[in-house]
Amino acid sequence: MMEWLASFSPVTQALFATLFTWGVTALGAGLVFFFKTINKAVLNGMLGFAAGVMIAASFWSLLNPAIEMAENLGQTAWLTAAVGFLGGGAFLWLVDKTLPHLHMGLEKEQAEGIKTNWQRSILLVLAITLHNIPEGLAVGVAFGAVAYDLPSASLAGAVALAIGIGLQNFPEGAAVSIPLRREGLSRTKSFLYGQASGAVEPVAGVIGALAVVSMQVVLPYALAFAAGAMIYVVVEELIPEAQQNEGGGSTDVATIGCMIGFTVMMILDVALG
Repeated sequence: MMEWLASFSPVTQALFATLFTWGVTALGAGLVFFFKTINKAVLNGMLGFAAGVMIAASFWSLLNPAIEMAENLGQTAWLTAAVGFLGGGAFLWLVDKTLPHLHMGLEKEQAEGIKTNWQRSILLVLAITLHNIPEGLAVGVAFGAVAYDLPSASLAGAVALAIGIGLQNFPEGAAVSIPLRREGLSRTKSFLYGQASGAVEPVAGVIGALAVVSMQVVLPYALAFAAGAMIYVVVEELIPEAQQNEGGGSTDVATIGCMIGFTVMMILDVALG
């Protein structure tokens, strides 16, 4: 499998990888054909798992390699990492303030971003789409980095990142489609909207790979940028949503899910990368 993948260019590899992560999103969204509702504790645990995966990936797959690459390129490593990381967070902040979206469990009047008359279902899908922009970018940058044959950028490490992102996309797909079904949409529409939230990943992945393949000097910045964007999503979106405890229930499930997600991604990256 790895030899077959290595026969393609980094941009094509990134496209394959992000098509895989999109496909896993669709698999998760497909749960709507079997369930109309999802237990709140289960949903919180799934979102916590996704947060844990993204936190671990941000360091082991992105920020740590960014620091090593900056040192190899003669850059001031701490400055490169800080600029890229904060730049990623600033980018997601701008997108968050601009793109109309609505988080689960909120009324339409509480939608964030530019005010629109878009349907509630579209606003809900766009909230998850926000999560997928940095995920696709991270996978694309990781595969683009392989082109330079650096010690801290291996094909196995990029594959590990894609697998980790794919794993956490499964619950994210379900977290979109099942609530949409509960809101009255048909199973087919709920599925289509749910999987559509992952469609941005191949686009972001190809853009990320093209950027770093074209200019090696931006590679450490791009890796740190993707890490900052992912951490912004975790702190701004995933953790608050995962800690929602309707009915006064415990938030332990979300916390445990986050710990498990972090451990799984750490094992993937250390074992394969």
